[in-house]
Amino acid sequence: MSATIQARDVAVGHGATTLFSGLDLVVAPGDVVGLVGPNGAGKSTLLHVLAGRRTPQTGQVIVSPRTAHLGLLTQEPDSPAGETIRQSLGRRTGVTGAQGALDAAAHGLAERPEEEASGTAYSQALETWLTLGGADLDERAEEVAARLGLVVDLDREVRSLSGGQAARVGLAGLLLSRYDGYLLDEPTNDLDVAGLDLLEEFVQGLDAPVVLVSHDRAFLSATVTTVVEIDRSLQRVLAYGGGYDAYLEERSITRRHAREAYEEYAARRRSLESRARMQRAWMDKGVRAANTKLARRKEKDKNVRFHQQATSEKQAAKARQTQRMLERLEEVEEPRKEWVLQFSIARAPRSGDVVAVSRAAVVRRGGFTLGPVDVQLDLGDRVAITGPNGAGKTTLLALLMGRLAPDEGSVSAGSRVVVGEVDQARDLLDRQDAPLARVFALELPEWTDADRRTLLAKFGLVGDHVGRPASSLSPGERTRAALALLQARGVNLLVLDEPTNHLDLPAIEQLEQALEAFDGTLLLVTHDRRMLETVRLTRRWEVDGGRVTEVLPGT
Repeated sequence: MSATIQARDVAVGHGATTLFSGLDLVVAPGDVVGLVGPNGAGKSTLLHVLAGRRTPQTGQVIVSPRTAHLGLLTQEPDSPAGETIRQSLGRRTGVTGAQGALDAAAHGLAERPEEEASGTAYSQALETWLTLGGADLDERAEEVAARLGLVVDLDREVRSLSGGQAARVGLAGLLLSRYDGYLLDEPTNDLDVAGLDLLEEFVQGLDAPVVLVSHDRAFLSATVTTVVEIDRSLQRVLAYGGGYDAYLEERSITRRHAREAYEEYAARRRSLESRARMQRAWMDKGVRAANTKLARRKEKDKNVRFHQQATSEKQAAKARQTQRMLERLEEVEEPRKEWVLQFSIARAPRSGDVVAVSRAAVVRRGGFTLGPVDVQLDLGDRVAITGPNGAGKTTLLALLMGRLAPDEGSVSAGSRVVVGEVDQARDLLDRQDAPLARVFALELPEWTDADRRTLLAKFGLVGDHVGRPASSLSPGERTRAALALLQARGVNLLVLDEPTNHLDLPAIEQLEQALEAFDGTLLLVTHDRRMLETVRLTRRWEVDGGRVTEVLPGT
């Protein structure tokens, strides 16, 4: 079934706060719309509005035909306790809900077989169940799981999986789905390169409307046909056709023109206001001078008085003309300066020449074995750690950082090593029900409250953010808070495990700039293909199947 999603004059917000308004958008089959904007701009909220799960503040969303089924893939893992992989796939594909409706309709038909309405309800429920792929879901689930390398029992509980495995369950649910339209919130998070390729292939092959939120720049470049930007600097929602790369260029031009138009308007207004003040001053000065002269000389000549009066009236006329020009001047609003993450990484004193060494180290965790690992991390190394999900990248980090003792071999840290990890800080915030301000007071006791609040403000965490429980912050907000803790502490070994997850695009770019300026040692785990191209690296370790190999430059 072909579907079309249409938004008419939609405004989105939380409570009395409006995030944006005036959105007019039509998404037809084959369109892929990318929503971009800073964290907290309302992208995820808009997806829920388009899905019919939230009501817009104003305006309306129309889905044609009304019987079309829209699939919403949410940003964070939402599997309830006890839900198995098979059950999760049924829920994500909509088959579970359709099965429940079909069972209820079958029960109604059995109780009231003579009623036409019972037969109609059953037929409609059956059609929905078949359309969503309920008839062969189990068979297809086994095939897709194998294709994704999800070699686990599908009756295993989702919450027992690793982050990478859970991400593949989410991707499997998407690949198995047969919706008439798709609303995808950060579908690229935690996916490895192979998963990203499959996701791109899936989205590119859809003949259905797609609206997605992603901070993966390579994915956006490969998939979207239109970009809708929630632009705080221009205080409006703008649509750009032609794909993501065209959007970047056009956005730059649009913002430059908006700034130039405002500066031209402001300069013209300042000039007219200055002229008006000068004309009023001349007029006042002429009147005072004339009055003084007449008082001293008791001038009686009518011609002189007439000349002075005419001169004064000319100045008044010029002042009135200037005032009319000011009133007719078309106002141009100043583009609001958008908040930009000002992030730098404080450098601790120099570590020893050798930062960490692993010799024939082996780690066994359940049925997984990492190693033997023979690597040496030296002062100034900038290492990218790459590999598929579940290969052992995070385990390798834990081993080198001393959080995980080897079952065989040895691992030793160098002298004067001061480690900074974003992932650990995010975990700390995830577990905290205390207000964010209290968490930072405990973590930075030597700082004043004013200094801590200033630090948080630099990362866009102000007002109600500071008083909210840390665990209630959005994923992007928790990542920014983790970066704030990192900036507050000097480090000489920076360890980043998927740092771009949930960060908005401007923050990712600022993080890349901060990494460029950091002259300590770096360990970077990321699937962000643009980041791997942008960040200056000296080495790459490939982790696959529990084995760590050094990849030579250019391979």
